[in-house]
Amino acid sequence: MNQALRVAMADAGETAESLAEQVGVDPKTVARWVTRGRVPHPRHRAAAASALGREVGDLWPDVLKRREPAWLRPWVETELQATALRSFQIAVIPGLLQTPEYASAVLNSGLLGPDEVTDYVETRLRRQKAVLDRRKPPLFIAVVDEFALRRGAPEIMHPQLDHLVDMAQRPNILLHVLPLDAGLHAGQAGPFVIATTDDGDVAYLDDQAAGRLTNDTGELWSIWDTLRSLALPRRQTIDFLEARSWLT
Repeated sequence: MNQALRVAMADAGETAESLAEQVGVDPKTVARWVTRGRVPHPRHRAAAASALGREVGDLWPDVLKRREPAWLRPWVETELQATALRSFQIAVIPGLLQTPEYASAVLNSGLLGPDEVTDYVETRLRRQKAVLDRRKPPLFIAVVDEFALRRGAPEIMHPQLDHLVDMAQRPNILLHVLPLDAGLHAGQAGPFVIATTDDGDVAYLDDQAAGRLTNDTGELWSIWDTLRSLALPRRQTIDFLEARSWLT
């Protein structure tokens, strides 16, 4: 039995029938969530938690267990300690700035199964909240190659670009597009993120198999400075994203 869910429903004056109507499922389904401890689909968890005025983790704490790959966990810990993050992406939108739909599309393009994709998207959204919505968020500077903005279905990319514009309004987020007319550049070798922490700088580099961390950031700083100099200024980047003339 899910005692936490049962108590939350009682406190909110909700029955299986009334909660089911708000969430969009059958009352028998809600009853199974309570009596058998069944875990709902992510969107139903979010809707039920919202209807009850609770956090998902309060009602289904097990779903918040870490699902990111073991090799990624040291970087996740580093993100949480960082006072500044500098991200360069050449092929995709930075993970901390992705919408759920875009993240799902990116993850579905690989070899993950549907359930794995759902779990990974949830993990990514929790990372976003933990890093960017904490009481004192880090300075987040992102340089994104224009190529990344051009790849994706319009129905996914329009909301994603709207989200980028919204996020770029935050005082701690500096977003810069590296335009195609910049030509070949030092970032062609691949994406990276440099995290500044109280213990020094740590970089994360991604590849086809896994990501790795390194404290040897000297050359990456030189590449970063070059990329930043080629990218559009913040205001021009926002104008560019709003115009999005390449999307129909």
